[in-house]
Amino acid sequence: MSLGGIRNLDHTVLLCRRMAETRAFYRDVMEFPIEEDRPNWTSFRIGAGLLSLRPRGVWSVCDDGAAVPGAACVQLAFRVAPPAIEACHAALLAKGVAMLRGPTDLPSWRHRTLFFRDPEDNLIEIYAEY
Repeated sequence: MSLGGIRNLDHTVLLCRRMAETRAFYRDVMEFPIEEDRPNWTSFRIGAGLLSLRPRGVWSVCDDGAAVPGAACVQLAFRVAPPAIEACHAALLAKGVAMLRGPTDLPSWRHRTLFFRDPEDNLIEIYAEY
């Protein structure tokens, strides 16, 4: 198989400076179920995929290098059904999450989206296609 034969992204690992805070965010705010929980590794099951957290720095297989404070390293986009956008927005506000952009239609993308950040400053998008 060639690299072009890859068809799925099954696992995303976020590198964390604030491991406990980020773990609590994805567990308590996003309400993702924990699949595996260790002091230096937490995995959440999201549909068929995994979202894992680990501390930044030297790791057993590599060194991820320096982080740029205040800059997003990744944008995670979570798709929901169109009626769920408003409910997600209300739930996030009720949990004290600051919005970067509330529910907005993006006609050229045929998306309704909202944007906010996680404790690591990663950009999080919840969107629906229409």
